[in-house]
Amino acid sequence: MKYIFSGKNIDLSQSLKDHATKKLNKIEKFFKPETECHLTFAVEKSRHIFEATIIAKGLFIRAEETTGDMYASIDAVIDKLERQIRKNKTKLGRRIRQEAFIPDNFQIDENIEEENNFKIMKSKRFAIKPMSIEEAILQMNLLGHNFFVFSNAETEEVNVVYKRKDGNYGLIEPEF
Repeated sequence: MKYIFSGKNIDLSQSLKDHATKKLNKIEKFFKPETECHLTFAVEKSRHIFEATIIAKGLFIRAEETTGDMYASIDAVIDKLERQIRKNKTKLGRRIRQEAFIPDNFQIDENIEEENNFKIMKSKRFAIKPMSIEEAILQMNLLGHNFFVFSNAETEEVNVVYKRKDGNYGLIEPEF
């Protein structure tokens, strides 16, 4: 894997980078060498936040953890990534045809119950009207939701605004 390191309010030491890459060796075997792994280290007051995002042929696998110690955060993120891969091994295995994974290494012998059925509890339909990003955020806040789907008046494409854990907002735009 290709590792891309970034830090926020932290000086990245070589030992932190080595610890993260050593721990990621557990799951690195599943992916092609050209797979990118973005590792973000952040410190906010006494909280140590580690985030790993693996990008493999358009497939994103992401985990984030916050603890009082950066090394503990790294260990927790690796555990989360392993659980995600194991829990969805059949669905991820189908991506082998799309060359996101290395087929020979994707044999997981452990008997872990997979999530096979995705039960949709509620379905909604609503008209999407063109609006600005600011108007969409206002509408989302008025509804008390964490995200809002809208038609961007500037680009005429469907976008999603969402509230981030840090209190800021995010925008999802389609890319074709």
